[in-house]
Amino acid sequence: MYLTIRHDTAYRYETTVHYSIQQLRLTPSSGASQVVRRWTIDAPGKLDATFDAYGNVLHTLVLNKPHSEIRLHVSGEIDTIPLADGLLRDAVGPIPLEHYTCATRLTEADGAVRELAQAVASLGSPQGLIKLSEAIVQRVTYQPGVTEATSTASEALALGKGVCQDHAHLMLACCRLRGIPARYVSGYLAPGDAPNGASHAWVDVWLDGQGWISVDVTRAAFASEIYCRLAAARDYEAAAPVRGRRIGGLEEKLNVSVTVSAQAPQ
Repeated sequence: MYLTIRHDTAYRYETTVHYSIQQLRLTPSSGASQVVRRWTIDAPGKLDATFDAYGNVLHTLVLNKPHSEIRLHVSGEIDTIPLADGLLRDAVGPIPLEHYTCATRLTEADGAVRELAQAVASLGSPQGLIKLSEAIVQRVTYQPGVTEATSTASEALALGKGVCQDHAHLMLACCRLRGIPARYVSGYLAPGDAPNGASHAWVDVWLDGQGWISVDVTRAAFASEIYCRLAAARDYEAAAPVRGRRIGGLEEKLNVSVTVSAQAPQ
């Protein structure tokens, strides 16, 4: 598919901000599932580009002058490649697989998560991962606005409601409890008529003898050619599209607009 993406972010502050630093994982890389045709980021200052420890493109924005808002505009065009049962033909990557079997603050399991992790007898096949996804979304109904970026997998499960980030963290927790490497993926989805696009989160799960299987837990389906990958890491905190700190500003208002359109390759 040919995806056209636009992502606008605006931070507005109650009082003057004297210093701010933003880390942006808003640039996709070409790989097994996509080829980047064009990509730009417009920001109110110089962007220093590098790669983080996971191999994701990382831009750092530092503003030393007083400011009351930050506007980021991202746009681009991606050609995506169909995946058979979500199989990414990528290598293991720069991080050892064992790293993705360790719990993090957001994916630490309690008794309820441990019980959920046993909901499917076998996770050794792609279809087993879909069955676990179905079990997760049955327990955690999709509902925006009830959890936060800092919410943990166990908190979302106890609440019984959440969003794609929560579904992904639960999947990570369940897989890791069973010794299966799994990583968090942030990116975009061409939503069509579905209510839960266009910024999205899903997971990659490593199956021995097969490789990374990319699964959208929220939809209980394999990731496909309507997805654009931005970053992959151990959880949301390491793959967040935008993270930052500031001095001053008091209250913050955030406005985000994301549109993703898909059409047949040109």
